[in-house]
Amino acid sequence: MRDLIWNKKKQRKLFLTAAWLMIAGVVLAAPRERLLMNFNWQFAYGHASDIEQDFNVGTRYFTYLAKAGYGDGAAAEGFDDRTWRTLDLPHDWAVEQGFAGHASHSHGYKTVGHAFPESSVGWYRKTFEVPAEDEGKRLFIEFDGVYRDAKVWVNGFYCGHEPSGYTSFSFDISEYLNYGGENVIAVRADASMEEGWFYEGAGIYRHVWLTKTSTTHVPQYGTYVTSEVKGDRAEVTARIRVTNKATEPSSFQVRNAIVNPRGEVVASQTSELYQLAPMYSDEYTMLLPVEYPLLWDLDTPHLYQVVTELLRDGEVVDRYPTTFGIRTIEWTPDKGFFLNGRHVKIKGTNNHQNHAGVGTAIPDALHEWRLKQLKDMGNNAYRTAHYPPTPALLEAADRMGMLILNENRLMGTTDEILDHLRRLMIRDRNHPSVVLWSVGNEEWQIEGNERGAKMAEYMQAYAKKYDTTRPINAAVSGTWGGGISSVVEVMGYNYLRHGSTDAHHARYPWQASLGTEEGSTNTTRGIYVDDQEKQYLAAYDRDTPTGFFSIQHGWKHYASRDYLSGMVIWTGFDYRGESTPFVYPSVVSYFGMFDLCGLPKDNVYYLKSWWSQEDVLHILPHWNWPDRPGEEIDVWVYSNMDEVELFLNNESLGSQKMEPNSHLSWKVTYTPGTIKAIGYKDGQEKMQSAVSTTGQPAAVEMVADRTSIQGDHEDLSVITVRVVDEAGRVVPDANEELVFSITGPGRIIGVGNGDPTSHEPDRFLETVSAIPLSQWKEKSLSEVDLAAAVQPSYDAAHWQNAFADGALVPGSESAPRVFRGAFELTEAQLKGEIQWMYRSIGTGQSLYVNGHLLGEHLDRGEHTLQLSTDLLKEGDNVVTIVAEPFVMAHPWDEVNMDPGALKVVIPAEPWQRRTFNGLAQVLVQSTGAPGAIEVKATSSGLKEGSLSIEAEASERRAHIK
Repeated sequence: MRDLIWNKKKQRKLFLTAAWLMIAGVVLAAPRERLLMNFNWQFAYGHASDIEQDFNVGTRYFTYLAKAGYGDGAAAEGFDDRTWRTLDLPHDWAVEQGFAGHASHSHGYKTVGHAFPESSVGWYRKTFEVPAEDEGKRLFIEFDGVYRDAKVWVNGFYCGHEPSGYTSFSFDISEYLNYGGENVIAVRADASMEEGWFYEGAGIYRHVWLTKTSTTHVPQYGTYVTSEVKGDRAEVTARIRVTNKATEPSSFQVRNAIVNPRGEVVASQTSELYQLAPMYSDEYTMLLPVEYPLLWDLDTPHLYQVVTELLRDGEVVDRYPTTFGIRTIEWTPDKGFFLNGRHVKIKGTNNHQNHAGVGTAIPDALHEWRLKQLKDMGNNAYRTAHYPPTPALLEAADRMGMLILNENRLMGTTDEILDHLRRLMIRDRNHPSVVLWSVGNEEWQIEGNERGAKMAEYMQAYAKKYDTTRPINAAVSGTWGGGISSVVEVMGYNYLRHGSTDAHHARYPWQASLGTEEGSTNTTRGIYVDDQEKQYLAAYDRDTPTGFFSIQHGWKHYASRDYLSGMVIWTGFDYRGESTPFVYPSVVSYFGMFDLCGLPKDNVYYLKSWWSQEDVLHILPHWNWPDRPGEEIDVWVYSNMDEVELFLNNESLGSQKMEPNSHLSWKVTYTPGTIKAIGYKDGQEKMQSAVSTTGQPAAVEMVADRTSIQGDHEDLSVITVRVVDEAGRVVPDANEELVFSITGPGRIIGVGNGDPTSHEPDRFLETVSAIPLSQWKEKSLSEVDLAAAVQPSYDAAHWQNAFADGALVPGSESAPRVFRGAFELTEAQLKGEIQWMYRSIGTGQSLYVNGHLLGEHLDRGEHTLQLSTDLLKEGDNVVTIVAEPFVMAHPWDEVNMDPGALKVVIPAEPWQRRTFNGLAQVLVQSTGAPGAIEVKATSSGLKEGSLSIEAEASERRAHIK
């Protein structure tokens, strides 16, 4: 390894940049491709217990586990999926389900799980082409996450199985592909069994990718980049794993370049010649110095890239970029956490991947929006409770400057369970946002005993094999002072109700620590009087009856102790499930600082007062109390002012000094009008805030977080819908029915309102169903009066059962036969679009429905036939086929004897949602073209709301078309 001689002048950097780009420019034909595979999948429900309803997969004589390429049913290459629903990923089918009182409490009472086998298995299929020139490369299908118990087939070849709904996984599918032709991937996900105790969704809810590389390549997550800052210089260590998947040895060089946030190459180095034997891999380390590095920090999240190239005979055969940040972290037992040598108090929230409208299938732009809401509150840390996060979240955290406490799903020390920890760490260890690894959370069976201590020690030592730059944490709730809490590097306190952090710190003075969970307070946005019947809880910050501390109570404890690195609140956002302290019909948690839509509850302003640098002056509650004239109302003020004076209708109610990390309160006799607060700093008036009694609802307003989005089929705008009075003030108790419409290159993908008891749909989708053709009979055409036989009234009961004798054996002579079947339609189905997805059963085919000719002389293959409702009727309908049945060329041939099924598509109802306490939310996503997106909201008796969003012309991410 040799050091590069550096010239600190900028022209040297620019020269290196130009030289690198010139070298790279020779091979810009991309030696590696990574293509997003999210679009145009087919989806249908299978069945967890009925094999026939699960498409008879695994029922043939040789199953997919018996012989390679023997995927059957929906796993087969030639399976006809045209009757399935077409959709884009990410997709969560659980959010589309209804609710039931006997469903899982922890999962939000959605009709998914062991009690609902008909809606707990989902099948996905995608047809895609692979160019002939890709033959000889290695191609990988990569899943960021599938919930759960996923099985994957490609062209009928079984690839493998991933039981976890959170671990990313991939398969090398190179030998299974049809180069220069069509390919089919099939995925079966089974959400029958819960992996967590919270809403988890169902399906392919994270991205899917197709990666193409040369035979000599850097494998997925094959780089590990660390940095050590020494004054004005950083030493970057790049560890590069290279794999040779060729059948002969490979000779190559490794070239690394570091590109700074301005796009300049600031370090570059090329290795000596290496050689790898076939099917072997090895790691190669390179040290690259960076002068005057720009450090990754919360407010200045500077990102670098290591661009790794593999050269064979001077030609670049692989290029692998690794985004990283240069920064230092230190967790100390007495002074807390330090970032780049600066003390930083952890001000964090726990969060699940879950949002109104879309469930767990959160688009990248929505992840970023959610992080922005947290950052605006002063939140600087995000604990990925209780599972590996989607990579998209970490990428957003890197860009935005958010600390990540990255948590493993399950504690355990067998090779299989430890491998999930390994895969998490090698996937995420290059992210500068990740500052802590958590190996477990509230493992009650073991957390307080010697077994737990041994397991934690073992997992901690195992983790050091993959990353030594971050410490190991576990979150402990019930037992502080023994078991896991006695051995873990960074102690995680879950809830002050369980013990004394001071006593624990005195016993283990070597141990860094933080509050990994605190709060668990129960509040409902916009509610200020508990209503047990409606299951709404007041938004005042209070200790709970079950012993959990208020947010203020907890924060005062953590803020006042230097040895505590900080506090992570349970939770940042409400989430489906765990509707403590209630059960059904409540279906959403009450823990969040924000509701399920990300709309702020009042606690947000308490935290913003003491976590952020912004001036804050917030009054609660609202001032619409027509049923409470003359009653005393608790008026609270969240603020970071030195002093606040409160007024009712311009009469002073007195001023109070603000104690740090506290709030102020007054008892105020209700009179309609205006509550006003004036905040003072250093004896001077600094700001004012007011809450007024509003008029009746008069209009609908729509406010978008962005009125310009990328027209890239992925970007989105988050729209807050408000019901306002004549003066434009949000009516805080307005619960109005709204109907939404949209035109232009956009689509609504979800709606919500934050009501924890709402059972309204989050999504309004067309209904796609397959209608089977049954009661098949057959007879030789020579024995039938065809004109009569195609009529609905014809009686074919005496004909033989069709297809009962199987296909015609080799050497048979085929003669025209008449096949007659039936199907049923309901009145509702007749209002939809109906197609016969026909699969040829012979040659020279003619098709009839209820006596009407649909097509004749059809060739072999698949055909889509549009059925006019004029030809159909409610109840029984008749289909007739005239064809010369196929003859097997070989005894082992499988000849099609399934004429297909009907696909019925019933249009979706209009998108709609009731406002909850004046507010609702609509998520609008680009459909991939530029232009104006017009969104409207109507409500009976209210002025219509409208909004224009411009989808800008934008290049889409590289994707499978």
